[in-house]
Amino acid sequence: MPDRFALVTALRGAGWHPAAWRLAGAAAGRLSSLRHWREVVVEQDRLGTDAVTLEDSFTAGPVDAQGDLDTTTVVGRLDALLVASAVAPATRAVGLVPTVSVTHTEPFHVATGLQTLDHVSHGRAGWRLQVSPTPREAALFGRRPGGEGATALFAEAREVAEVVSRLWDSWDDDAIIRDVATGRFVDRDRIHGAEFVGEHVAVHGASIVPRSPQGRPPVLALAHTAEAARFAVDTADVVLVTPGGSGGAGASVPSGLEARSTLALVRDAEQAAGSDLRRPVLADLAVLIGSSAAEAADALAALDAAAGTPYADLSDSAVLATTVPELVSRIAGLRDLGYAGVRLRPLRIPTDSTAIARQLVPALVTAGLRADVASRPTADLRTRFGIAPAVSRYATTQGVSA
Repeated sequence: MPDRFALVTALRGAGWHPAAWRLAGAAAGRLSSLRHWREVVVEQDRLGTDAVTLEDSFTAGPVDAQGDLDTTTVVGRLDALLVASAVAPATRAVGLVPTVSVTHTEPFHVATGLQTLDHVSHGRAGWRLQVSPTPREAALFGRRPGGEGATALFAEAREVAEVVSRLWDSWDDDAIIRDVATGRFVDRDRIHGAEFVGEHVAVHGASIVPRSPQGRPPVLALAHTAEAARFAVDTADVVLVTPGGSGGAGASVPSGLEARSTLALVRDAEQAAGSDLRRPVLADLAVLIGSSAAEAADALAALDAAAGTPYADLSDSAVLATTVPELVSRIAGLRDLGYAGVRLRPLRIPTDSTAIARQLVPALVTAGLRADVASRPTADLRTRFGIAPAVSRYATTQGVSA
């Protein structure tokens, strides 16, 4: 059983259900407002959630059967990394984990943007690493056709993740010396070139951002399949999985057997890679929280009717329309199976994100699954996830380390 159990809230649009924006009280008119995202994230921070992830992609929204933008759901989004950096000063403890794709993005920009977030949040940045597989996304950049298979995309992403890690390590902790007597601001010998040439990317030189508080912010990757699990083991510090999800249609409440087999995907990939490290694995669950099971089921049915299709047919994760006590019970079961935490996808924002913060967190404390927020010291995000401090590849026996 894990020593600590992480609770992460996944934020997307007006909620993960495509019809959530139609509800009375939904924040559909404020989704392009920084004030809205600040309020949502501050609530998670104040009431004790370990981290929030912010969804992003190169598409403005989902497409319909004809390949055109589906105008029945939320279309348009703010850049997740910029939102995270903007809300960071208003928060104290919550981890901020934007989704940043590597498929059409230069590793240098990925590295420096996330380093900046780690600085402005005082060590609370993370990175949800994502690939962008569609020709529609590729067309926005005009450099390649897109539509590559998962194997090719993951091969490129492995190289990008390696380069980003090298850039994060390129400044020693004590590279800035500010020696007024000699007039030297930095010690040049404590800045190292990333020096990487691969099949897909090549980088020469160092980051422009000094080493950040965590050294290397934790990397999160979603593993739906055995191939994705191998990729996550190669690149990520924290692995997200979807027990009960089918990678397409018919996502359902996960059974104990499904949850075990999904966790085994990651453990098998670690063994195949010869890794002694057992990464924290978090279960992704889509949730709608009601005052009773019947009320939650009716609310989900109403949303599905408005959308014209059951959300379970669209989701890659299990979909739980449930109560707080039942959700606590399912979370306890996942912990007993060896999961290190959960990432909850609220179907309605702010209704379900608020219920996670105001109702679920204290219920988990009462159940002994979390410490009371007042008794937990502020910690960097690596510590929150139970990940060891990042030691630079350039660290020496003289003690230059992350």
